[in-house]
Amino acid sequence: MLARFIIAAILISAGIFIFAVATAGVFKFKYVLNRMHIAAQSDTLGLLLVIAGVAVLTGFTFATLKLVVIIVLFWLSGPVSSHMLAKMEIDSQDKDDIDQYEVVYDDEEEEEKDG
Repeated sequence: MLARFIIAAILISAGIFIFAVATAGVFKFKYVLNRMHIAAQSDTLGLLLVIAGVAVLTGFTFATLKLVVIIVLFWLSGPVSSHMLAKMEIDSQDKDDIDQYEVVYDDEEEEEKDG
């Protein structure tokens, strides 16, 4: 029982650490797509570690199967929502709305330089 608690505590602590590092990373990056990438990737790993720790703590029960379903649903919906938000950000960029961290490429300017 003690070994099970220690393993669960390590997994949950690692998941919380991933969430904390991701929060700091979101505030560190300036460009919105970089922020979104760090948030999406770390949420996936952090949630896996926390739910795995809870699953170890509760043992193999019906609640464990529910936790596995939560992970699977999150893994299916997380990338889709991140992709849709990134696409919306790219489509809504204006040429006047460029800061020092963003690079918006114009195909016509590239063709003029090449030709």
